[in-house]
Amino acid sequence: MAIFSVYVVNKAGGLIYQLDSYAPRAEAEKTFSYPLDLLLKLHDERVLVAFGQRDGIRVGHAVLAINGIDVNGKFMGDGKEVLEYLGNPANYPVSIRFGRPRLTSNEKLMLASMFHSLFAIGSQLSPEQGSSGIEMLETDTFKLHCFQTLTGIKFVVLADPRQAGIDSLLRKIYEIYSDFALKNPFYSLEMPIRCELFDQNLKLALEVAEKAGTFGPGS
Repeated sequence: MAIFSVYVVNKAGGLIYQLDSYAPRAEAEKTFSYPLDLLLKLHDERVLVAFGQRDGIRVGHAVLAINGIDVNGKFMGDGKEVLEYLGNPANYPVSIRFGRPRLTSNEKLMLASMFHSLFAIGSQLSPEQGSSGIEMLETDTFKLHCFQTLTGIKFVVLADPRQAGIDSLLRKIYEIYSDFALKNPFYSLEMPIRCELFDQNLKLALEVAEKAGTFGPGS
């Protein structure tokens, strides 16, 4: 089982916290010699495979890391451009990790805002007053679970469809938010959460949820 990511959205629809907690199994890493037998192109500030499929590497996959160092868009960790580096024979042999393109910070902000709008639409479409809004969306590869507090903060968890105990996890995250964000004298409501204790306790809660599947009364 796996929990893929956690989003915290404020009552205005702004993303104030996001955590990815799962490395997709679809990633593939291979050592290449020169010349590279894949055609790479720049698209939306990412280096993608445009032609050539082999060993789990697919067209549309992005370059995620080179020689074990993560790539940020079209740039390597030292600021060099990925395509320029891979075009130099002196840099070979080289290890490249490919996988599905990761969401950028701007894309995550946009998606959080879009879900906020869908949540509001779901509430308005209800034939009864006082609808809770969207609590779960299901696909063949993941489920999206949402818990909204009385103050309008939304806690969203993306998890494997078979993962149990998500309702308990959402309330545990709310408890962690109350204890380590709201009680932090340096935290301002509705603003991005930057608190080490919040990070640590959230990651621990995700580990417990993945292993146990649920939270007991004393968790």
